[in-house]
Amino acid sequence: MRSYQASVVVIGAGPVGLTAALDLASRGVDVIVLETRHAGEPPSVKCNHVSARSMEIFRRLGIAEQLRDAGLPADFPNDCSYRTTATGIELTRIPIPSRATRYTATDGPDTWWPTPEPPHRINQIYLEPVLFAHAAAHPKISILSRTEMVHFEQDTAGVSVDIRDLDTQRSAFVRAKFLIGCDGGRSLTRKLIGSSFVGTPVIQRVQSTLIDAPELKTLMQPHKPAWMVLALNPRRTGTVVAIDGHDRWLIHNHLRPDEPHFDAVDRDWAIRTILGVGPDFAYDIVSKEDWVGRRLVADRFRDRRAFICGDAAHLWMPYAGYGMNAGIADAVSLCWMLAAYLHGWADIRMLDAYEAERQPITDQVSRFAMEHAVASINQRAGVPAEIEDDSAAGAAARAAIGRAAYDLNVQQYCCAGLNFGYFYDQSPVIAYDGETPPAYTMGSFTPSTVPGARMPHVWLSDGRSVFDAMGPGYTLLRYDPACEVAALCEAARRHAVPLTVIDLSAEEAGETRPAEALLLVRPDLHIAWRGDGVPRDSEALIERVTGRASSSGTEEAIPNAIPMARASAGGK
Repeated sequence: MRSYQASVVVIGAGPVGLTAALDLASRGVDVIVLETRHAGEPPSVKCNHVSARSMEIFRRLGIAEQLRDAGLPADFPNDCSYRTTATGIELTRIPIPSRATRYTATDGPDTWWPTPEPPHRINQIYLEPVLFAHAAAHPKISILSRTEMVHFEQDTAGVSVDIRDLDTQRSAFVRAKFLIGCDGGRSLTRKLIGSSFVGTPVIQRVQSTLIDAPELKTLMQPHKPAWMVLALNPRRTGTVVAIDGHDRWLIHNHLRPDEPHFDAVDRDWAIRTILGVGPDFAYDIVSKEDWVGRRLVADRFRDRRAFICGDAAHLWMPYAGYGMNAGIADAVSLCWMLAAYLHGWADIRMLDAYEAERQPITDQVSRFAMEHAVASINQRAGVPAEIEDDSAAGAAARAAIGRAAYDLNVQQYCCAGLNFGYFYDQSPVIAYDGETPPAYTMGSFTPSTVPGARMPHVWLSDGRSVFDAMGPGYTLLRYDPACEVAALCEAARRHAVPLTVIDLSAEEAGETRPAEALLLVRPDLHIAWRGDGVPRDSEALIERVTGRASSSGTEEAIPNAIPMARASAGGK
């Protein structure tokens, strides 16, 4: 039987699995990725948005610029337009810059992002091929396409995975130190680790249809183009997403609460009603999918050496575009810790932090999404009958609905809080100091240096982002050059912890300058510790942030920092 070996095996080559593989490989860890699709087979048209935090990750991985060059035409507005129908009367518009002006735009609610990489509107069908190509070309990554995981078992030294080639039906196995399940909502990994979804199984049913309609853009020309058009009328409400900026559109038909079955609504009628076109309008269906919006979070994200990320760990309504992006955050949060352990500078107990950090925050985000979904459902149900009337009452109804739609939705389409405001308050590898971080909300946030929060971004005097100057491990930001840090650097050296020191001047720090002289920042940009000077016991701090001082978890009889052989067959 054919066998493969790697340090980590990733189940699933969607955006989350590919990001996990790329992040591990960038840290010198060898990875095998299992994917049931053919190599390069396009995904379904699901996610349409890459968040700023995800773009920061792709910047570090060296692919942000290539992603910026993909998707909608460079000058196509990324606005969200609310109309009576896609071709009808505009009610309001949330302005979002095109990718050509993404770095330079200053007007509107979506232009002040405190980051070197603001969000990017791009459909998954354009995003995933870029990630796949980079992963396939990386010498540390082996992708086994048309291969499924059948089962896996764990022992104290690793994970043994039974796999099957879907074309030949031949069996093989993979031996790895760790397994990451990025295998979607029906995750076999989740089932095999004994984890279950908890939450609200049905919030809304949606008919989604990808169409080719070359004439639609012309019919919509009375209005400025928009990345997303949301139709609000008494007959049918829905969403129209521009996929290529020309001919291809994704239409979501939001079923009402009294429409419990997907076949309760005629698909063609719903599409034409959302678009505002008659029976003579021609379009071709490319693909269609019926799906249920849920709020589900797994009750555990880990069993010993096996972890779950992305849809395998949480499912919620795709509000604020944060389903895929939360999964990408999961992957990177886990992978830097795995790499730290595999390279010998972190304790096995550091891995306890993954579930302790990500499960509470994804539960909170899922509640944001559900609350927003319920509010949107109620808003759609309340569209007045006169909204399309050419009358004073019609004009008043349109103005009221437009204001309400803008106020409700600007926070999800310009969600700085969701990107930058979340913090980890239950981590065993963060040295807390008792201060409460700012409230976490979807739309807005307050930059903070409270341990567990995201490090505030600044630009350096040489024009670089501070993120570009950070090292592969921990980074110590020093705001006072007179502050002596030799003891902390020496403690890190004794434990082989990579530590980069960056001095920030008062001009560079600006309004983000903290009261403390020092911030210790993790590879995922969250603050691990802060202080006016190095702690009396620098050794204890290093032990805390690398898991050696954690009171949770049990030390396993696992060889630390012993590299596994590369794939014995089929690998690179």
